[in-house]
Amino acid sequence: MKDFENRLRKNFKHIRKWAKRQNISCFRIYDFDLPNFPLSIELYEEYIHVSEYRTKHQLEGLEHAQWLSSIREVIAQVCDVSLDAIFFKLREQQKGLQQYEKLSHESFGVWVDEFGAKLWVNLTDYLDTGLFLDHRVLRTWVKDQSPGKRVLNLFAYTGAFSVQAAMGGAKRVDTVDMSQTYLSWAEKNMKANGFTDPRRYGYIRADILQWLPGDLIDYYDIIILDPPTFSNSKKMKSILDIQRDHVGIIHKTLKALKPDGTLFFSNNFRGFKINIEQLEGLSIKEVSQQTVPNDYRNKSIHQSYVIKK
Repeated sequence: MKDFENRLRKNFKHIRKWAKRQNISCFRIYDFDLPNFPLSIELYEEYIHVSEYRTKHQLEGLEHAQWLSSIREVIAQVCDVSLDAIFFKLREQQKGLQQYEKLSHESFGVWVDEFGAKLWVNLTDYLDTGLFLDHRVLRTWVKDQSPGKRVLNLFAYTGAFSVQAAMGGAKRVDTVDMSQTYLSWAEKNMKANGFTDPRRYGYIRADILQWLPGDLIDYYDIIILDPPTFSNSKKMKSILDIQRDHVGIIHKTLKALKPDGTLFFSNNFRGFKINIEQLEGLSIKEVSQQTVPNDYRNKSIHQSYVIKK
């Protein structure tokens, strides 16, 4: 346990200073650094969100409970928070919709800051908080390229990309997801940052695989495509497997992109291999290493590409 405490203390001291300079109040302070401590630990304002990867160790019963209690005490001491400010989640092998199933009926959330944007995170209800911190850098790229542009955010989740695009001065931002819960969350995030004009900011509930490209041929300057690795939602007409289906999804998405536009394509499937042969004729630049933030030790957390027609 002492090795874990020392590593956490070192990380927290360094990353907290870095985050303050970056104007962000949510960041990862421990990223599976030690094999005997299979955890990711993130700070959201004055609260701590811990994910335990249960399949990575063999502790059971009382031994596991004691281990978790010790972990909680170390985190509280190092990060100077109360035990009540630490929220634990158990991550096991996902089956179907587990990632999006509600875990709690006693919701607790907090507003966080990301480069001047206010974003709502939920620390209790789902496995994830509503904000994927590993895409922070990519969101700044979208923001920087958004002035005067039409932006489409697909598989938008809670709309963090949409907020940053609007912050950057986008002329139009459309946010698309098949979950009304997440669309409402995205709208809440947008409105908290002053983006309320329905003529400029749209929210579309749709099965994206069926919705694209519709009548949006050559319409958007920037499209963000960040699909899940796998989805078998009952709301979808077909099962999504990003390794199997990415070529078709990219081609569909590109029909909505202007000839000189930019598609930001990303996913979190660790074993993902883009099929260059079936995407022949496109300009494809992998930017994965450039888009992983400094607070992530694991540099393979996501795969990111900039794609142009």
